[in-house]
Parts: sequence; C-alpha cells; structure tokens
Amino acid sequence: MKYENIKKGLFQSRPNRFVAYVTIDGREERVHVKNTGRCKELLLPQSTVFLEESQNKNRKTKYSLVAVYKGERLVNMDSQAPNAVVEEALKKGRITEIGIPSFVKREVTFGHSRFDIYYEKGDAKGFIEVKGVTLEENGAALFPDAPTQRGTKHIYELIQAKKEGYQANILFLIQMQGVLSMKPHQKRDEAFAKALKQAQKQGVCILAYDCMVKQNSIDLAKAVPFLME
Repeated sequence: MKYENIKKGLFQSRPNRFVAYVTIDGREERVHVKNTGRCKELLLPQSTVFLEESQNKNRKTKYSLVAVYKGERLVNMDSQAPNAVVEEALKKGRITEIGIPSFVKREVTFGHSRFDIYYEKGDAKGFIEVKGVTLEENGAALFPDAPTQRGTKHIYELIQAKKEGYQANILFLIQMQGVLSMKPHQKRDEAFAKALKQAQKQGVCILAYDCMVKQNSIDLAKAVPFLME
C-alpha cells in the first residue's frame, strides 16, 4: 500500500482522537489522525511524523498523519491500512497458512458482525478478521491498546462461523517491523484476551505478521510468533 504526497513534520499535540497539531515546514498545521486509538506511547511532543497531503480542497484538514518514529522504529498509524495490506497479500498467496484463494471480498456480514475479509479456496469458505497493531512493549506487540467490545464480539462470531464449517482466522497485522512476538494485552482488556483464548481452543486460526514500513508505504513482511499468555 502506497501513499502519495508525503510530508515530514514534528508532532506537537492531540486535542482529540481525530485531530493533531503538527509543525510542517516551520508552520503549525491542524491535521487529521487516521487512528482513533490512544497511541500515547507514539504521539509524543516533537516526535517525527509523516503525513499524506490531500488534493481535495474541500477537506477541513490538508494533511493526514500516517506514520511516526518511535525511537529508531517507524510505525504506521493508519487504521485503514491493515485491511488493504492483508487483502493484497492474501490475493498474492503471501499468507502461507491460507494459500491463494480463488475469490476475495471485503466487508462481508455473518451473523451480527461484518468481517473484514471473506475468501473462497476450492470447496473451503472462510473469514479473516484483521486487527491493526501499533502498541509495542519490550519487543512484544500487544492488542488492544484500549478496551474493545466490538473486537470481542467479532471473536465470538468467528467461533460460531467455525462451528458452521467456515475457516475462521484472526490476523494481527503489526504495523511495524522488528518485534519478537505478538500477545493479547490482557491488562488492557481481559474480556478480549479471554475470548481469544476460547477461539484458539475452538480451532480459530490466530496469525500475526509484521510489516515493512516506509515513509510512503506499508507492506506485509513475515510471520511473528503468537503467544497466548
């Protein structure tokens, strides 16, 4: 996935989930944040960030914040990117646990949930629920960074899909490179971690991949060990 018209800036503040103030070319700009998570460990004052400049003159903000440096590591913060990255990788057969599907569709409803990706491969039909991950602590990627009732609901719906004969997958897309493992953030959301453990016992496939992140792109890289605490 590539971005156009990338600008470099320095993060200043974030008054709410959707808006931040960033210094670009010596001028403070009000920008859109493409991630509604907390991201407090990423968006620190004077952090180097990268923004995509919009060509839409009717937008309220000219720029969207898409990536930030955490130390030497560049982290993609675009919450819309993971689904696109996984879809592209799936079609190319780069998610080896699934292989190359014959049909792929985004945003398909099952039960009371809408899963991110539906696919068919031979006689098999399956779902992938994608979780973008931006939180890292001591070499481990963690999800979620804030409690997510919606995410927990999706897990139980996936368990039901598995019982009805579908392939069911949860894929944690780690929006950075160099982490050693992927873990549920039990302290942040015990209900999500509990649901994830139950899903694993019921045969739901839990996958984790990291990404090659550049200033103007993000691409699926390699599988990362998933550790259930």
